[in-house]
Amino acid sequence: MEFIKDRYEIAGLKVLMVTYYERTRQQALPYIAKHMWKEEEADAVIDLDNEFYEKMQEENMQGCSLESIEYIYTGTIFNRLLINHHGCMLHSSAVVVDGYAYLFSADSGTGKSTHTGLWLEHFKEKAFIINDDKPVLRLENGQWFVYGTPWSGKTDLNINVKAKLGAIVFLERAKENHITPIEVKEAIPLFFNQTVRRLKREEKMDLVLQYMEEILTSNYYGIVDITRIAICLFAIGVLVLKFFLFIIL
Repeated sequence: MEFIKDRYEIAGLKVLMVTYYERTRQQALPYIAKHMWKEEEADAVIDLDNEFYEKMQEENMQGCSLESIEYIYTGTIFNRLLINHHGCMLHSSAVVVDGYAYLFSADSGTGKSTHTGLWLEHFKEKAFIINDDKPVLRLENGQWFVYGTPWSGKTDLNINVKAKLGAIVFLERAKENHITPIEVKEAIPLFFNQTVRRLKREEKMDLVLQYMEEILTSNYYGIVDITRIAICLFAIGVLVLKFFLFIIL
């Protein structure tokens, strides 16, 4: 089967990626490298053959198309390679307001996208979604940044830009709306469950834990309990106010 090998710039890295199917190519199109560079200069190489995708479909993913399997696994490989460059993906919806990215993380179906969608309604032109499912966190010159990536789940909402990290919030369902700062020991399992959980090399797991500690000791996180995700803008305004107070403190 024919494939295409292209150069991309994703999360500030030079990425050489082989693709067989249209979905991954279309999603990655905004990330095509603007300047030519040699293949050996790549920071990350994603080169899975179609036989691998067929094997995954046969063994574990009978209900998925080969196109979807490629999209999933290219993102997984990029995440693992990203660890070598002081970064990781976080399963979350990331909204940017006034130049800062706010990540809302939770299990699928909790309401991440609905919540950031309400931010768009409330802040209007001041806000935009940088990535709706798998944004990247990377440390650069002592500052954590959030990047868009081609891997953005079912909504395909992503932009090839970066923004300074404003905060990380873990969403949960509850009877009342509130936001609460949490201790590092509480945040670690929440963070870990939404990033790389299975690594073949112990040293990479050490790196992930190191990045988690760096982020979680920087007052970037909190936890929100949500009664109804589709709450009115007045309630969102209260939630945002409490959220910003937490960040400032």
